[in-house]
Amino acid sequence: MSLQAISEEFLGRNTRVRFVDWRGQTWGPTDAPVTVRFNSADAVKYFVRSPGELGLGRAYVSGAMDIDGDIWSLLDLERNLGGIRFTPRQIRALAKLVGVSAWTTPPPVPAEEIGARSRLTAHSRKRDRTAIDHHYNVSNDFYRLILGPSMVYSCGVFEQPSDTLQRAQSNKLELICRKLGLEPGMRLLDVGCGWGGMVIHAAKHYGVEAVGITISESQAALARERVAEAGLSDQVTIRLQDYRDLEDGPFDAISSIGMFEHVGLAHLSEYFRILRRLLPHGGRLLNHQIGRTPFRTRVLRRERVAVARHGFIQRYVFPDGELHEIGDVVGAIQRANFEARHMESIREHYALTLRHWVSNLEANWDEAVAEIGEGRARVWRLYMAATSVNFAIGKSQVHQVLAVNTSSSGQNMGRSCMPLRPRWDSDLAATGVARRAKRPMVPVDGRSEPTAPSQDGPLTATGT
Repeated sequence: MSLQAISEEFLGRNTRVRFVDWRGQTWGPTDAPVTVRFNSADAVKYFVRSPGELGLGRAYVSGAMDIDGDIWSLLDLERNLGGIRFTPRQIRALAKLVGVSAWTTPPPVPAEEIGARSRLTAHSRKRDRTAIDHHYNVSNDFYRLILGPSMVYSCGVFEQPSDTLQRAQSNKLELICRKLGLEPGMRLLDVGCGWGGMVIHAAKHYGVEAVGITISESQAALARERVAEAGLSDQVTIRLQDYRDLEDGPFDAISSIGMFEHVGLAHLSEYFRILRRLLPHGGRLLNHQIGRTPFRTRVLRRERVAVARHGFIQRYVFPDGELHEIGDVVGAIQRANFEARHMESIREHYALTLRHWVSNLEANWDEAVAEIGEGRARVWRLYMAATSVNFAIGKSQVHQVLAVNTSSSGQNMGRSCMPLRPRWDSDLAATGVARRAKRPMVPVDGRSEPTAPSQDGPLTATGT
């Protein structure tokens, strides 16, 4: 069986992909928008030794394989590539192409790869710091090339596909501020604050006092610079701190945006219990996280994560990353005695966000390579493009869950301090909302319930 025959078993006689191998053999249309080049027999050796996404990733990151042109024309065939698994017959055919050298002289594992690590010590403080360093302490300048001036590394919110990335990220921060019901003078905690986007937006447009925490030294350093440049040093504090060390509550509201992927399944309940202790009665938590679809078969609890231990993402991008199904997340929230009040899926928005990031990387490719090296730039291109497709076709999800510290006993039992019909989705481009005097307690089912004034009426722009 030839390399061409094997590729056609996966892709069919596709009209959008051209192939070139190291022997000069070509197949596929000459005008295809993307060309896959097998630059050496090492590409096949990687497939033989790791017949799945890890082999594909190694071949590309090492340079043994190239993807030239429109990467989407290849990866949009995710239904064929996403679950790539060579059959024993195909593995034998690939091994025959390169001979016994696939076993006697295997190609080196790319330097960018992290070896498989035991689950037993996952999410210890030391392991978490190592994982965060691998992903976030790459280079602030590199992230700026990808993320743009917002420096926000999570899913944007698009009101229409033509929105710019900057607009979508501003929309996302604005939406979270509204869901949290922020008001001047409130104290906000942002867990996993990244480069400070959320705390800067909330302090600037909502007049809060904000604390952002991260365990990435490079993120903390740049976040402090950005806070100072925004003239918000008297309102915003950036700390190099693990969430497990937080002791200075209460905070009026807590946001956790794109950090939850680093909290393991065994730590979900602990995570939410810690955050609940930091909130007063009526305090809100907004948890924004990537999630997985439900497993179709019974899976052991310790393996109930979407990121395969031996997959490309674990080895190259998010070591120890875990994605949780939304039902598990809501269950953990409520077991911590929060009340889950609202859940929103914004899956398609992440597909759009990642396409912007890939475009930024490709447009600044030479500068990115100069900053972090070609191998790592290849990692980011492949992971972001493939992940975008996963979101588009529903293999990955992203949710925002709003929870409230609702008292279960005493005088405030059952009072959520939420408006009956919150309206936080109107005109997100209008940054900040008009503040009105707090209304008196009004009867709700025979009881008095405060209604958050900034969330149940028309939204009016007061800032930009």
